[in-house]
This record gives sequence, structure tokens and C-alpha cells, in this order.
Amino acid sequence: MNGGLNIFKLVAEASLPVQLVMLVLLAFSFMSWVIIIRKHAQLKAAENDAEGFEERFWSGADLAQLYREVSAHKDQAEGMETVFESGFREFARQRQRRGHDAKGVIEASERAMRVAGTKALGKLERNLEFLANVGAISPYVGLFGTVWGIMGAFQGLGEMKDVTIAVVAPHISEALIATAMGLFAAIPAVWMYNRFATKVERIASHYDVFQEEFSSVLQRQASADDAG
Repeated sequence: MNGGLNIFKLVAEASLPVQLVMLVLLAFSFMSWVIIIRKHAQLKAAENDAEGFEERFWSGADLAQLYREVSAHKDQAEGMETVFESGFREFARQRQRRGHDAKGVIEASERAMRVAGTKALGKLERNLEFLANVGAISPYVGLFGTVWGIMGAFQGLGEMKDVTIAVVAPHISEALIATAMGLFAAIPAVWMYNRFATKVERIASHYDVFQEEFSSVLQRQASADDAG
């Protein structure tokens, strides 16, 4: 009690299998935090880009001019910009065909927007599965290390004649540190996975609403062109 808990000593004195389990959990935790930091920045940028583009879209700017601006940096376009660019490009292409009808033009444009939206959301969802897997399996990996460590500890203690709590406690602590590391890796992964998944769903809803509104705008424009 007076000496305190020395984590590094417990890890150093643990058996090799338990140390390997700890190393795996440490790698899981490191990769999770790399993904968490990058995904936080990516989703924040996606939300800001979507809001900024919607402001430009509803500011009354000419759609053809806005399309040219987005197409000029098509390689850097993300999220809602790609949805708009794909939808308007398909709309313009269909309008140039002979014998086109307004319904077919709008349906083709909507399909193009859905494909672009799906690809954009796929980029946002990338690596989220890893966080879910880390959150699901890390406690069991840690528990495996604990069970293995306790088995080895009792096997070694069985060869001793005088066994006291002072002798048993260090060996049990060495084993339990694996479970603690499993929870250390799992808890942030689960928490941030749920948080990011909610954000992705919110962004997906934002894209869906924009697609419906943009389809209505294109439909009115197609009807006006046909009437003219």
C-alpha cells in the first residue's frame, strides 16, 4: 500500500503472452486515436462545407455559373458540392438529347445525385468500422490476457509451500492490468463511434434534403424551358 501502484513494473514483470496482449491493445488504442482525430476534423469540415455551399446555392446565384465554379475545382470538391455538380451535369447532358422529356431528365439527375451522395457518405464512414471493432473486441482481448496471466500465476503459486496474499497480489495485479488496458482501448472507441455515426446520419439527412430541394428547382427549370 505504501509503495503505490507501479503500472510500468506490473507490465514489465508480466508473462510474455500477457505482454503481447498489452502490446496489441496499445496498438488498437493508438490507431483508434489517430482515426478519432482525423475523423473529427473530416466531419467538422463536411458540416461546414455543406452549410457554406447551401448559403451560396440559396443566395440567388445563377445555377450555371455556380456549376462552372464548382467544376473548375472538381478534384477538390467534397460532399454537397459533388452532389450538386453531378446532378446539374446530368441535367444539362439530358437536356441536350433529342426527344427528352422533363420526367426522364429529372430522374436521371436524381440518380446521379444519389450516386454522388453515396460516395461522399462512404468517405465519411470510412474507418468507423474499425472503431466499432476495437470497442467490441478489446475488452475480450484484455480478458484473455487476464485469464492467461491468472492461470500462469496460480500454476507458479502451486509450487510454493507458503502462499499469502502478499505473494498472490502482485501476480493477480499483473494479470488484471490487461483487462484495464482493454477497457482503456474500448471506451473511447465506442464513445466516438457512436458520436461519429450520429454525425454521419445527420449529414446524410442534410444531403437528402438538399437533393430533394435541388430536384424541385431543376424540375421547375425544366418545365419553364419546355414551356418556353
